Formats: sequence, C-alpha cells, structure tokens
Amino acid sequence: MHLVIIGNGITGITCALAVRRLQPDARITIVSSESAHHYSRTALMYVYMGHLRAQDIKPYGDWFWDENRLSLVHATATALNTAEKRITLDNGTTLTYDQLLLATGSESRLYGWPGQHLAGVQGLYNLPDLEAMTRDTHGISRGVVVGGGLIGVELAEMLHTRGIEPVVLVRDSRYWGTVLPPEEANLVDRQFEENHVPVRYGTEMREILGDAQGRVRAVVTTAGEEIPCQWVGLATGVTPNLTLAKTSTIETDRGILVDEFLKTNVPGVYAAGDCAQHRQPAAGEVPIEQLWYTGRMQGETVAHSICGQPTPYRRGIWFNSAKFFNLEYQTYGQAPAASTEGLSSFYWEHPGGRTALRIYFRSVAPHAVVGFNALGLRLRQAVCENWIRQQAPVGTVVAHLGAANFDPEFFPQHEKAVVADFNRQFPALAVALKQRKGLFSIKN
Repeated sequence: MHLVIIGNGITGITCALAVRRLQPDARITIVSSESAHHYSRTALMYVYMGHLRAQDIKPYGDWFWDENRLSLVHATATALNTAEKRITLDNGTTLTYDQLLLATGSESRLYGWPGQHLAGVQGLYNLPDLEAMTRDTHGISRGVVVGGGLIGVELAEMLHTRGIEPVVLVRDSRYWGTVLPPEEANLVDRQFEENHVPVRYGTEMREILGDAQGRVRAVVTTAGEEIPCQWVGLATGVTPNLTLAKTSTIETDRGILVDEFLKTNVPGVYAAGDCAQHRQPAAGEVPIEQLWYTGRMQGETVAHSICGQPTPYRRGIWFNSAKFFNLEYQTYGQAPAASTEGLSSFYWEHPGGRTALRIYFRSVAPHAVVGFNALGLRLRQAVCENWIRQQAPVGTVVAHLGAANFDPEFFPQHEKAVVADFNRQFPALAVALKQRKGLFSIKN
C-alpha cells in the first residue's frame, strides 16, 4: 500500500506513525508546503518570545524520518485527480496513491476588510506566519490585534514581550464572550490590565489604512477611531483549507465532508483534523473540530481505517487548555458561557483575583457534575473526566476536590475555602471536605 498524506501537522504525522505501527510494510509519503519537517504548532509563540529556538519545536530529529521510512516531500499539492489516484505538485512532479489522507488544516479567516492585503497584516497559524510576524514587527512601536479568542491573547502577549504596544479590538462586551462566563472573563481582563494592554470591547475593525509603500499605517474602528500602528494581527478565527479538495470530486461544505470513519465520498480518500467536517456529529459536538488534541485523535483513528480496521471516531469528553499571560485555564465537559436550562453552576474565586473554579451540575437530584472551568489552578484531566462520565453528584466532587488537584508542590491549597463557599451558596447540598491534594484522605 502506498499512503499519501497531504499535510505534516499533528493529524498527518500521527496518522503516519500509527500506519507504520499497524502496517510495517506500507509505503508512506507526506507532502507539505509549509515546512520540510513536522513541528509543534502550539509552540510558535514561544519561539517569537525567545523562550524556545526554532529547532526546539521539532519533536523529532532529522534522522527520524529515514529511520521510520517516512518520505517527506516539501511541495504544494495543486491538483487532485481521484479517478486516476494522482496528485500534481508545484515542483512539476506527480504522485500516485492507493490511499490518501487530506490533513490540510486551516487558514486564517478574512472578512473582506479594505486594506487586509497590505504588508504587515496577517494571522498566526503556521510557520510562514511566524516568520512574517518576526520580520514585520521588528523595530515597530504598536500593533493592533483584531479578535478576542485564544490567538488574540497570544498575539498580544507576543508583542508585549518585545516592548511593542498591543491594542486589542474585541467585538463582544467581554473577553471571549461566547465561551467564558462574565466572572472568568473578568479574570482574563485583569491580566490585560496588569500587563498594560489596552482593550477596546464592543469594537470591530472597519478598515486598514496603508502608507505609500503599501504597508499598514493605521486601522479605523467601527467607533470611528483611527489607531496608528505598523502591524495588524488577525485573530478572527480560521477556516478549513479546501484548496486541494476543490480541485477534485470530493464533497465539501464548510469543510471536507466525512463520515464517522473519516471517509470522504471518494473510496480510498480520507480527511481528518482541522479540514474535516463530520456529516453527523455526535450529540453536543460540533461538525468541525479545530484543536490540537482532536487532530491527534483523528489522526490515530483514521490510521486504523486506512489499514483495514474500520474504527469510528469518538472524541469523548470535551477538554481544552490555554494560558492568558500569567493565568492558566482548563475546561472539561459542558461549560456554557451563559445560563442554560437544566444546569446550575458553583463559582468560587480567590480574593486575589488570580484563581477561580466553576463546577457545572444538573439542577435536579442527584445533581450530576457535567463540566469544569479552572483558572489559576490545575485539575487532573483523568479525575475530572471520570467524575463527568460517572455522573458524580456535585457534593461528592466538592468533598473530594483534592483528588483532582495537581498544582506544584508548595502552591496554596484552596479546597477548604472552596468547600466553605459551596456550603454558603448551596446550603441544602452542604458537604465536608473528605479529600485533599495529593490524593490523601483527611482523617476525622
């Protein structure tokens, strides 16, 4: 079998390694125009900030690919003929395949702003984006970041570490208003304030102005404000990269349409990761998942189907993590930003405004826990997922909260304060602390 994988991100590489394990004699070719090697996309910001070198974000040494008989082709796939199972590359060559995986990832979403193609306007998704940002922000004094999601706060922190003033434009009335409840959003806003990053809430970009050299010189907001700047970072989301798929008979919508086995409508052609759109997502799940860990899971799953072991993709319990300047964030399960019928939530915040915990649970007995938000403290993923899967009552979870704590040694322990506040807010469900950090039971 000759497997060709288009894309060398986490999905494509995970699939390649799994196929090599499952079918040792398979011939595997990985095509990517982005870079000649696989790298950790989530670590791009740390290279810009000087915490890591470019070579530090390569998970595998250059010897790894030959050792595992993985052929790397640094080129762009420009056309796909599924009838002939042939791929045309921009270097003038073609590839034929027996099985094909499209793991083409995402590209930054643009909204047709006047001036969006000026020099110094970009998103941050891939290695070329990092290289452009490094080049175009050298020696500047101010950048404008458009968007209030995870990439937006990353871009702001990146500029801040180089002494460049970031001005952030956020459409919502609070940070990440579609994801975070107001209390959690306020904690993130404090991070902006403490790091002297101005944020314009309820504000969008209307236009980008350029200078005589075709480079950005200012943005104009929907409030009519003109903000002088020398760089604009677009953090308004990403969209599946369908460029190659659209040259073929593969069915697409917002993404490449796949079934539960990550198969497209064309036999022998699969799609996974950011570019894939599930025709029938599971209840409570979205059709397009654009996260590192879901890409890894899909890469592992699709490898089994490619190797003749059809395996349906099952994401399991939702989780995500991020860092807002100095504030760590984790979320598990159902964690809506607004009040939801049938759900209650308990929220605790440390008086210092740097640590918070929210637990979501069913409003009716036995008050099963369905989700968590944690900011400034660390919860064990396996423990939280187990509580959600087993529908543990909220009282049981609060009483044994220490079982989930994996903050570093000597960090403050907040279990007693959390339990006291829970009992104050929900006296009918009052509990006593039974388990503390380190998985040790409290002796009566």
